[in-house]
Amino acid sequence: MNAPERLPLPAPGGLDVQALSRHVDASWSAALLPELIDYIEVPAKSPMFDPDWVAHGHLERVVQRAAAWVESRHVRGLRLEILRLTDAAGQPRTPLLYFEIDATRPEPDGARAPTLLIYGHLDKQPEFNGWRSDLGPWTPKIEDGKLYGRGGADDGYAVYAAIAAVQALQAQGAAHPRIVGLIETCEESGSGDLPAYLDALSSRLGQVSLVICLDSGAGNYDQLWLTTSLRGNVTGALRVDILDEGVHSGDASGVVPSSFRILRHLLDRLEDSASGRLLPPHLHCEIPADRLAQVQATAAILGEAAWRSQPWACGADGGPTLPTTTDPVEALLNRTWRPTLSVTGAEGLPPIGQAGNVLRPHTAFKLSLRLPPLVDAPQAALELKALLEADAPYNARVTFVPDGRAGAEGATGWNAPALSPWLEAAMQAASQDHFGAPLGYIGQGGTIPLMNLLQQGFPAAQMMVCGVLGPKSNAHGPNEFLHLDYARRLTAAVAQVMASHP
Repeated sequence: MNAPERLPLPAPGGLDVQALSRHVDASWSAALLPELIDYIEVPAKSPMFDPDWVAHGHLERVVQRAAAWVESRHVRGLRLEILRLTDAAGQPRTPLLYFEIDATRPEPDGARAPTLLIYGHLDKQPEFNGWRSDLGPWTPKIEDGKLYGRGGADDGYAVYAAIAAVQALQAQGAAHPRIVGLIETCEESGSGDLPAYLDALSSRLGQVSLVICLDSGAGNYDQLWLTTSLRGNVTGALRVDILDEGVHSGDASGVVPSSFRILRHLLDRLEDSASGRLLPPHLHCEIPADRLAQVQATAAILGEAAWRSQPWACGADGGPTLPTTTDPVEALLNRTWRPTLSVTGAEGLPPIGQAGNVLRPHTAFKLSLRLPPLVDAPQAALELKALLEADAPYNARVTFVPDGRAGAEGATGWNAPALSPWLEAAMQAASQDHFGAPLGYIGQGGTIPLMNLLQQGFPAAQMMVCGVLGPKSNAHGPNEFLHLDYARRLTAAVAQVMASHP
């Protein structure tokens, strides 16, 4: 752990925005980019996708390398450690990088210094297929201002960008509040270990007045975007067993019902396959009026890019395949405030080249159910299990097993608290100064379990949730990239907001 250094008094006058931007750009070129290239090379998959993560040591490796890099930056007032807890059974929890940076502004006598909390994660999604022939998940490549590879944008850059932002402020003696950082390695598995770490750190976090989460997205690469809501998520495996072993389809089909057909019938209980609308009313919620107004404003900014930015395939008529809607408002609402079902994996289906005329004994699908921000995910998981397993057709053996570590079945979404005037003004100024465009507001279709935990623990805190996952950056999928210019500008904008903290 580093010993804190004596901090100089803040420089008089306002922040030099141009100097801030130059310092951040230099840090990205000389220090951050080489480190992120090394980070991408490590297959530090989240525990859900690498059950032997302890033996493989990849998570430990990226945490130790990040910690060593942070300490090498010689940030004044820094104290850092890697925390390693165990669960009730004595099994290791995923490691967490924690750091504190002393405030550079004096507090009134007797006042409790406010804390700015920065969040990111270092664990990654699995490889996925479909990468371009000259790209790969663990082979970083820079092309057209983008750094390709798994995890750079989602969101391995976060801890490095946070420290670069602090350094840029300290370089010109600009004041900043006390800062703590939480960099976990279990986010892509639902952050099941994070509550234990929050409990262990409760006395050290202080009075959190602002959370800066760097694990979100952007509507375009032209302005700073604030995430206003996050969908929840329930994932799990739905399996149908009808036979003990496969049999010749010529002998059994027509007598033995297809396990695939039974599974399809079960999904009809959940989803209207013609429209994609989910049928159970409890999976929907009323969209708040302020969020609807923000969606309409964002649709006016993005226009058809709200749906055209997806990598559409070539369709039947030679043109691109089609979205569920070409209305930008409806497209944004569908991906942020309405529930959707995706099948993300399957078992029991042999590859086409190996598929004989055999009636298979079982079929299993991995389901991903995205939930509106105000729907309780654990309750939705229970109701989903009951819906799918009840009254099984043909008395088939049907099981739905939700994912989750330590009993956490589903992650509830999040709706941001009302913005305080100072934070909205600070972000507007940062967007204008570093992008030349106003702040944008956008809901995200993904899930960040931490946000609900922090909002419950620090109900008075403001939330600045932002990130670099803009159009076609493709987190979790093939050809994921980090838009380097946007990441630099975002880093400078975050530093400016830090300095604006009252």
